[in-house]
Amino acid sequence: MELHNLKPAKGSVKQRKRLGRGEGSKKGGTSTRGHKGAKSRSGYSRKTGFEGGQQPLQRRVPKFGFTNPNRLEYQSVNLDRLQHLVDNKKIKTKVDKQILVDNGLVKKKDLVKILGRGELSAKLDVTAHAFSASAKAAIEKAGGSATVIEK
Repeated sequence: MELHNLKPAKGSVKQRKRLGRGEGSKKGGTSTRGHKGAKSRSGYSRKTGFEGGQQPLQRRVPKFGFTNPNRLEYQSVNLDRLQHLVDNKKIKTKVDKQILVDNGLVKKKDLVKILGRGELSAKLDVTAHAFSASAKAAIEKAGGSATVIEK
């Protein structure tokens, strides 16, 4: 087998239907579009959400609520996850965002908030964008420190 004699497997490539090429082709006349109506015309495209003339769902359902453009979305990491990393010898004493990214707990662009679920027995110096009150207390009780990064 060489480049000049390569071809697709038998039966894998089908001829496309050639529409509107005369009555002898059996695909002439209306070219499989049926008779009249918008769908038979060239350039037809149905609007997104069109429901055949009845009021579309996005117009039947009322609008409500408010989206705050200044909202900060934090990715949370609990103390039990930090303790798990310590137990598996993934971290020693210092925890910052890069270590959390390397261990797959957060993504590079995320803001990190440490939450207080679980027990923490290791002395850790944790640096994050935010801490819950219980997490900060637990870290300091274990002998570590909680440092806030500016956003």
